[in-house]
Amino acid sequence: MAFASVKKVAEADFPTRWGHFRILGFEGVKPEAKCGENALPEVEGLVALVMGDVHSTAPLVRIHSQCLTGDVFHSLRCDCRLQLELALSKIVDAGAGILLYEQQEGRGIGLMAKLKAYELQDQGLDTVEANEELGFEADCRAYELPGAVLKLLDVNKVRLITNNPDKVAALETAGIAVVERVSAEVAPEETFERYLKTKQEKMGHIVDTLVSDE
Repeated sequence: MAFASVKKVAEADFPTRWGHFRILGFEGVKPEAKCGENALPEVEGLVALVMGDVHSTAPLVRIHSQCLTGDVFHSLRCDCRLQLELALSKIVDAGAGILLYEQQEGRGIGLMAKLKAYELQDQGLDTVEANEELGFEADCRAYELPGAVLKLLDVNKVRLITNNPDKVAALETAGIAVVERVSAEVAPEETFERYLKTKQEKMGHIVDTLVSDE
């Protein structure tokens, strides 16, 4: 879905325990859309952490969807925080790169719906089945805004840190060349092994350490 407008709203210095970044805030306005039975917001925010020279060669880029439970509370129901830290470490090690942090909690269904999905998972449903039981698609996210932001940053080719082929396809469709897919795989914990297996088997994620039983 095309955004009617994308603009930078703020930029500041941003030291972190991984290294020194610039933090940039962007907003994209899009036509109202629906995911399953549920309306999505018309304005989407995105934060970009930028380090080093991202123009002389294809930079490392991570598109990370907001996960309050994982990123903030260190939940072990998912691998989100571990992937976030892996991406930041890779960018710092490379000396340059961009982390794009999207406000798409719970694969786009929002925080309260995500907690309802947790409740259903406790009753035996997997992460895909829980979303669908709540009237959502398995994955409600879209990645047009990251593509638009990369273009605003004058970045037209990237090395994308992801296990999700949909992110690669979305950037390519937006005119951003993905010259390399860099694995975002982390060591699985017993608490989220089923979650990873579901993403591998039902959503096509590339997870080399898990093998389907089918």
